[in-house]
Amino acid sequence: MHPSLPLKPLAHCLQSTGIFLLLLFVLGSCGAGLYLGKGDKRFQEEQYERAIEFYKQALGKEGNSGEVNYKIAEAYRLSNRLAQAEPFYKAALDNNFRKEEAYFHYGMALKANSKYEAALGQMQDYARIGSNPRLKGLAQKEVEVLSQLSMILKKNSGFALQNLEVLNTEGSEFAPYVLNNELIFSSTRGPGKEYLGNGEGFLNIFATTLGDSATMGGAVRQLEGVNVEGIHDAMATFTDEGNTMVFARGNEGTKKGRQNVDLYVSFYRSNAWTEPKLLNINDPRAWDSSPAISPDGKTLYFASDRKGGLGGNDIYKSAIDDNGRFLAPENLGPDINTPGNESYVYVGPDGTLYVASDGLPGLGGMDLFRIEDGKPVNMGTPVNSSGDDFGIFFQDDYSGYLSSNREGGKGGDDIYAISKSRRKLVNFFVDGTVYQRRDKDKQQTVVPNITVVLQNEQGQKLAEAKADAEGKFSFPLDSASAYSLLSEKEGFFAARQRITTVGKMPPQNQLPNDVNEVRLTANLVLNEIVKEKAIVLENIFYDFDKANIRPDAAAELDKLVEILVDNPRISIELSSHTDSRGVDIYNQDLSQRRAQSAVNYIISKGIDRSRITAKGYGESRPVVRNAKTEEQHQRNRRTEFKVVRVQE
Repeated sequence: MHPSLPLKPLAHCLQSTGIFLLLLFVLGSCGAGLYLGKGDKRFQEEQYERAIEFYKQALGKEGNSGEVNYKIAEAYRLSNRLAQAEPFYKAALDNNFRKEEAYFHYGMALKANSKYEAALGQMQDYARIGSNPRLKGLAQKEVEVLSQLSMILKKNSGFALQNLEVLNTEGSEFAPYVLNNELIFSSTRGPGKEYLGNGEGFLNIFATTLGDSATMGGAVRQLEGVNVEGIHDAMATFTDEGNTMVFARGNEGTKKGRQNVDLYVSFYRSNAWTEPKLLNINDPRAWDSSPAISPDGKTLYFASDRKGGLGGNDIYKSAIDDNGRFLAPENLGPDINTPGNESYVYVGPDGTLYVASDGLPGLGGMDLFRIEDGKPVNMGTPVNSSGDDFGIFFQDDYSGYLSSNREGGKGGDDIYAISKSRRKLVNFFVDGTVYQRRDKDKQQTVVPNITVVLQNEQGQKLAEAKADAEGKFSFPLDSASAYSLLSEKEGFFAARQRITTVGKMPPQNQLPNDVNEVRLTANLVLNEIVKEKAIVLENIFYDFDKANIRPDAAAELDKLVEILVDNPRISIELSSHTDSRGVDIYNQDLSQRRAQSAVNYIISKGIDRSRITAKGYGESRPVVRNAKTEEQHQRNRRTEFKVVRVQE
């Protein structure tokens, strides 16, 4: 239902037109302008859900539907609902709205909905024509990530996920933490005041007794003495056997409130939590949130967008001294932080650090990363999805919880139980290097930055990767599968190598870790094409005085078929040679028949007959002159091919 128009706008419309017959049109256009103005006001105040409502009412009522759709998309994006923004970015672009940022954010929205191929195309376009240096750099990085996405999609973390349906609501539940047989979590569930940023409630900290996934959520209570009406309270972490709690509080729902998200500390004394106190490490001009205390209680990790970071939200750490004081924060540096956002930090029972990031290579939105040897490693599927995956917590090595807004959930963000089978897993990879060899060079050299394609047994493209500066590349592989690796360069024969994981699964008792890697190696060599240079086809044998293709010869000729398929621009001459025994004219005829027989076989495999010519040379071109031994005669009885033309 549309709200009634106020008196002043209505009077202004009537005076400005002066034509009563246009009253209905004027009322409609003024109404649209009113909705648009109200939407803009809510947007500026970061009341995105209200802004979306007004913008949707303005749609179709004015000729600027492209701009209105863009504003709706932006409101969804800025309230962490990027997947929902996709159709509105598309509608904006389809209606000739040409703000440059729309092209970039549309690509990211496609990625958030697992439309990876479309997202790659969008990012390639923006990386080519974009003028915003920051977004152009991000687009170029996304092109690299999306081109190698199979590495992450095939990496199995070994965990199974189960939505805690009886605990989750249509609102958001996230940031799980287990303390004294209770699951502590943050939620927008009611009753309470609505947060106008996303239309859900304000965040509060809740607790429920642990049980199996079917019973958890029966008795949910707010954490007493911590939550404040009309303010976000969330993301609790604990130390000192659960007697010290650090959490995030702030953002009352206004634009200025965004900067007043800070970290607070409270102590459990006399069966109650003390009045929360502001931590001294907060930056009053920054967003400080997502706290996590290490198991030994000596370090507080948190996320902040304070000045001096690497961009977006960064992870910081603050040492806690023996008196419980928090010392000056330290940025974790560029090995972990990126120009994007890193947040929802967590320290596992063994001291391993976990972070959520949208700036590291991932499947879309925020992905979860485990820090190994100081470097973030994507946790793969099914831990990560095209949505936001964050807020992980481990009870032990085999079970825990995480937060996600992935498709199929119950509300905004949901909590999932994660569990790992005690059967050890194996992830297969192939690591390779691309080389080239010129005809007159004695040694082969590496080929940097060249594209390598991974194909299945049927020749279908599965993935592609660009080799690094040292010619090295890598692909994840499935178990018990066969593949081909292919690389091409102008002026060289395409390089192909087969690789298989069949029969290469180690026994369980030989696997040292819960998740293991088996890495195969491959070398692709690009050989220079030299026209008119003869190349011997090994093991092409014919029965005595016969020209028909034997099965063993067919297998070898199939390799030449593959060369012709991989190099569609070359045309060849296939030649057959005999030894010097026998009559010259007979040997000439026999070699011609054998060469033609081989050519006919190759044509039968689908090669265009215009690309291949048969030529019999008889005994006129021996490799070993004056051959005497059978071995020497065998070298002269050979089949060769040479490139006679390369199509420009």
